[in-house]
Amino acid sequence: MKFLLVALNAKYIHSNPAIYSLRRYAGELAGYVELAEYTINNRMEEILEDIYDRKPNVIGFSCYIWNREMILELIPELHKLLPELPIWLGGPEASLDAEQILKKYPSVAGVMAGEGEETFAELLAYYVTGKGDLHGIAGLVLHDGATAKRELLSLTEIPFLYEDTADFENRIIYYESQRGCPFSCSYCLSSIDKKVRFRDIDVVKQELQFFLEKRVKQVKFVDRTFNCNHAHAAEIWRYIKGHDNGITNFHFEVAGDILSDEEIELLNSMRAGLVQLEIGVQSANAETLAEIRRVMNMEKLKAVVERIRRGGRVHQHLDLIAGLPFEDYESFGRSFDVVYAMRPNQLQLGFLKVLKGSYMYERVKDYGLAYTDAPPYEVLYTRWISYAEVRRLKKIEQMVEIYYNSNQFTHTLSALQKSFRSPFAMYEALADYYAEKGFFTETPLRLYRYQVLLSFAKEHGSGEEALYRELLVFDFYLREKAKSRPDFAGGQEAYKREITAFYKKEETERHYLPDYRAYDSRQLERMTHLEQFHYSVWEDEPKPGEDCYILFDYQKRSPLTHEAAVTVIQRNEFMTDVTEKETV
Repeated sequence: MKFLLVALNAKYIHSNPAIYSLRRYAGELAGYVELAEYTINNRMEEILEDIYDRKPNVIGFSCYIWNREMILELIPELHKLLPELPIWLGGPEASLDAEQILKKYPSVAGVMAGEGEETFAELLAYYVTGKGDLHGIAGLVLHDGATAKRELLSLTEIPFLYEDTADFENRIIYYESQRGCPFSCSYCLSSIDKKVRFRDIDVVKQELQFFLEKRVKQVKFVDRTFNCNHAHAAEIWRYIKGHDNGITNFHFEVAGDILSDEEIELLNSMRAGLVQLEIGVQSANAETLAEIRRVMNMEKLKAVVERIRRGGRVHQHLDLIAGLPFEDYESFGRSFDVVYAMRPNQLQLGFLKVLKGSYMYERVKDYGLAYTDAPPYEVLYTRWISYAEVRRLKKIEQMVEIYYNSNQFTHTLSALQKSFRSPFAMYEALADYYAEKGFFTETPLRLYRYQVLLSFAKEHGSGEEALYRELLVFDFYLREKAKSRPDFAGGQEAYKREITAFYKKEETERHYLPDYRAYDSRQLERMTHLEQFHYSVWEDEPKPGEDCYILFDYQKRSPLTHEAAVTVIQRNEFMTDVTEKETV
């Protein structure tokens, strides 16, 4: 007997912890369970063929907003090929819509509703032994009605998902130390379960040690509000700090405004890059926050984010949601400016998803809220924001992704912003420029985006073209040691002799590059980069100054931004006086 559990992930780097958890909880019967993971980019024919070749006796699909439509398209085709195969569904996109799915898809045997580990274990036993009655298994929705409601498990009873990491090479490892959320945000399904359950802290430490010993690249905690219990959060953070392997990064979703002084100090004492934080701001409009039942102290959040930013150790990812009640286009622009001013490493501009079962779903008529019938149930318009404005925000989102979140244009954007009344206005203008030039139809390649930004700056910026050129050159070489020089940078012929002389002298003195002792001058020049500048582009307020050189060291990169370390060398004291600034 083979029970095949199927996941359709959004990308290859993702995995589905749900199906691994179901198999591990099955205990002695786990040998009857086989896992199959595909992505939504696989062709349906490929998936059907692979499932057919596996010859399952029963099959279960894990349903989420990114894969629901594809799974529902697969079911009728799979039933044609294997008409006797019992098909089961689980996950949030099946649990909250079970009756409608069963009515529309009679070939589906049933839905596992809610938390699935214990329900699946009993369902598996039913098929393995051939004994019992489906109606006696709690947590199912069948064609003739729902069975008893399944009680929630102790989280510590659920076995650790990962026996080894071989199946997760180059993929994100997901981990949960808690389930549930104490908050009641109206757009989120986690608000349905008010009871927060924690995994025993000693068990958590043992499992984290497994990841550390395996030296996995990233562990992403799926806890909805990781720091809702300060003692639990601090204990985990102290453990990963004390057992840091120098490689593994841990991702946490936190409520930023409730981080304590002790927690901030702890985070700022860690290795740079050990931890990254995702903070859902969603809006800076007080009326909006109250309506979506989100409690947040905005001034406290600003102070916390700034303290962590100044610490320079933690990558911060801040989120906004467009389409919330009482947030019109202008209000959203103000929310954007508030969050942008916090200078996060990444700013995600998301759009409201109206999820079945959420409080937001119940209020759609009150809000005049229209959203797509198909997943991801994304907002089209509301009483406060029109469809045309949502579309414009979509274009602005692309500009933020390309130019801000890439971290490739940091200094240029900072200087260019001064030409606009606000950061949001700059991205509006940039989006309009892209639309005017047809770049949304044919997005410029990565290198050409520098040239596009230069053309935009020449047309809309108040600064000198020479300044924007040098800022772009500085940003460009901060990120990469390019084999070919970009067109906007111009040539180096005028000072090529000085560059050669610098590396010749460095070959003997090792004053600026002491870690490159095994390399001669030509190798040094290939591995690093020396550029002449006429503006103080590395400062917060770029301005004309004496000619200087900047040395870019690519062996020393910031763990947070991946920028090279830079050394500023004043030209009038070319080989003697040096001011160092490392972008870490």
